[in-house]
Amino acid sequence: MTDSPFAAVRHLDLFAQMSDEAFARLMRGAYLQSFPPQLQLITEGDPSDFLHVLISGRVELYSSWDGRETSMATVHPVSTFILAATVRDAPYLMSARTVEKCRLVLIPSQDARAVFEQDFGFAKAIVTELARCYRSTIRTSKSLKLRNSQERLANYLLRQLGKSGNRTRFELLAEKRRVASYLGMTPENLSRAFNALKAHGVEIDGSSVTIVDRDKLLSFARPNPLLDDYSN
Repeated sequence: MTDSPFAAVRHLDLFAQMSDEAFARLMRGAYLQSFPPQLQLITEGDPSDFLHVLISGRVELYSSWDGRETSMATVHPVSTFILAATVRDAPYLMSARTVEKCRLVLIPSQDARAVFEQDFGFAKAIVTELARCYRSTIRTSKSLKLRNSQERLANYLLRQLGKSGNRTRFELLAEKRRVASYLGMTPENLSRAFNALKAHGVEIDGSSVTIVDRDKLLSFARPNPLLDDYSN
C-alpha cells in the first residue's frame, strides 16, 4: 500500500486509525483520476456519489442562486471535501471545480458508509472531522456577522501570513474576486478595504501582499480564538 497511489490517503487523519483490512476494502472501488483546470467536479443538488480526496492541485467550493455566486472555500491537498453529504447520503450543498490541474481519489460514497458502520477507528475519525468542520463554519458565520469588511480582510491576511511561514511578503492564495466572495464582499469593497488597511500596516501590489507593520495590523484586527482558527 505504501507504493500505491492511495498511500497519501492512508496518512490523512480521516483514514489513519482504521484497520488495514477496512482501508483495503474502502480503496477497492476507489480510483485515481486527473482533472484539468476549471473543470466542474460536482454540482450542488446532485447525489453525493463519491467522497473526494484531493491529492494535488486546488479545488474551489462554491454555491450559486438566482444568478449570484459565492465562494465558500478553497481546498488544498491532501484533504477530503464535502464529507457530510457522503455520510448522510444527501445531495451536495456546494459545487466544486478545479482551480488548477488536480489529481483526486474518488471513493464511492456507499463504500464509505459501509465501512463507517463497521470500523470504529474510521467512524471516530469521521465524527471528529465533522465536528471540526462544524466549528469552523460557526467561526466563519460569526466573523461575517460581527466584523466589518476591513476587519474580516485584516484577519484573513493574518491567517495567510501564518500559512506563508510568517514571511512579511506573500502572494494571495486565490484571485481577488474569490477572496472578496469568500469574505462576503464585492470586488469593489475588497479594493476599498485594502486601501483602508494601508493605515494599518498593509501594502498590496496586484496579488502580492506586504505586511509592513504586523503589530499595527494585529492591533486593528484583534484576532480572537472564538472567531478565528489558525490551525488550518
